[in-house]
Amino acid sequence: MAASIVKRVSRVKKLNVSHISARYKLLTGFRHFSTSKQWNKALVLGVYENESTDSIDFTGTARKFDEKADGKISQLLLTVKKPLKCGKTRTLHAVDPEFSSVLVTCIGKRGEGYDELETVDKGRESIRAAVAKAVLQLRELGENEIEVDSCGDTEASAEGCHLALFSYDDLKAEKSRKPAVRISCATRYSQDKNSMEKEWRKGAILAEGQNLSRRLMEMPANLLTPTKFAEIIKEQLADKCEVLVRDKDWAESMKMGSFLSVARGSVEPPVFLEIEYKGRQSDSPLALVGKGVTFDTGGISIKPSQGMDAMRGDMGGAACVAGSLLSVSKLQLPVHVKAFIPLCENMPSGSATKPGDVVTAMNGKTIQVDNTDAEGRLILADALCYSEQFNPSLILDMATLTGAIDVALGAGAAGVFTNSENMWNKLQKASVRSGDRVWRMPLFNHYTKKITECQLADLNNIGGSRSGGACTAAAFLKEFVNNKNWLHLDIAGVMSNSGDVAYLGKGMSGRPTRTVIEFINLMSKETNN
Repeated sequence: MAASIVKRVSRVKKLNVSHISARYKLLTGFRHFSTSKQWNKALVLGVYENESTDSIDFTGTARKFDEKADGKISQLLLTVKKPLKCGKTRTLHAVDPEFSSVLVTCIGKRGEGYDELETVDKGRESIRAAVAKAVLQLRELGENEIEVDSCGDTEASAEGCHLALFSYDDLKAEKSRKPAVRISCATRYSQDKNSMEKEWRKGAILAEGQNLSRRLMEMPANLLTPTKFAEIIKEQLADKCEVLVRDKDWAESMKMGSFLSVARGSVEPPVFLEIEYKGRQSDSPLALVGKGVTFDTGGISIKPSQGMDAMRGDMGGAACVAGSLLSVSKLQLPVHVKAFIPLCENMPSGSATKPGDVVTAMNGKTIQVDNTDAEGRLILADALCYSEQFNPSLILDMATLTGAIDVALGAGAAGVFTNSENMWNKLQKASVRSGDRVWRMPLFNHYTKKITECQLADLNNIGGSRSGGACTAAAFLKEFVNNKNWLHLDIAGVMSNSGDVAYLGKGMSGRPTRTVIEFINLMSKETNN
């Protein structure tokens, strides 16, 4: 009895497989394709969201490929009778002898642009997210070479691919690492291949800068000490930038008492990095300043142990400065940039700064340190003072400075404090293009009073209460800036990604590196006009 049942089930399976196979041959004009080395090559094609079940709204590249394939793509998609929605995909096989897989991804509605409420270009963001999902799915299928549709915006398409495929698995066993995938733009179907290749390269370079930031932020603090950070940056930027590595003695000679007070508790020596990129000659460079606390325990005002491992990323500002400079130099932007990165650890020990200690910054102002976990502003104070010596046209600093900005904005945007309406407008414009948003926060005198009313010194490093913590931190930094074009980016809320940005995997985000690169690009165009 059991044997007869098995035979009947077997016959049913064979009939079903035969039926499906016959239908597939009819739809695709199936013919046998070789399983050669090329059989690990895939193609990503874009389609626009379309309610019709009778037609497919292809991108230009997808339409040409469908014509080349005798309409097989459109035939297969229409067979499903369910139009693709934005971000959804269909994976097709054996439709072309060159590609083992053809993945069709929906990039949203045709003609989408700037969304005033979301303050983002929805069309570009949809492309980044759609191609990111596509290449990740193909990597899971074992494809190691992927050609990608430009989807009407080659730069955004390249950004999405290269950002999505990033993974920090250097310390894992070989078998546990994500496989390498070679990505290229499907230029063969374009009449303007040179322009498309140029835009693809730019998108890839923008992503490369952010991926460097992510890699630095992910590295364990025992492997990325201040000294090691300096070595890596020198290696990455030496070809196009001048990198000066300053030691503790130099910082002491510059009277950087605020910076050095944070480093006192650690056995790792502090480092002050000074980097210069000269894409053009100028007496007034653009200054970048990045907080470089390579591990932050909070010092004597020690943090809770839960989640403290993430404080390896407390040098996110420094990492984003480095990533920005990498891309700016590779794009050869005609701009003069000087960057200043104070690097140290914030550790508790017998020699660490104690709550209530008073230290003196480079500009002579005294600071009462009531909370040693408000250390980022202390190292930035001296870096901002030092940057002023080079007569910068503007100063932009980045720091994972306060938990308060995370409470206020979460991962939705980096908080921006600035004394210049003009600079804010340019940065906001840059963020629309990058898709990495910023949001302006207040610099009222109300907050300045909170840190200048101090018992023992000119300034207190905390505002006296938890209210407006990001604003009082910015007000503190303002005391060390004379420049009329100053932007402070508090990036603590965007330090990591846990699914908020579709084309960034979980982990350290490297935000807002691409926004800063776009901002520098805008400034270079203005300067050279």
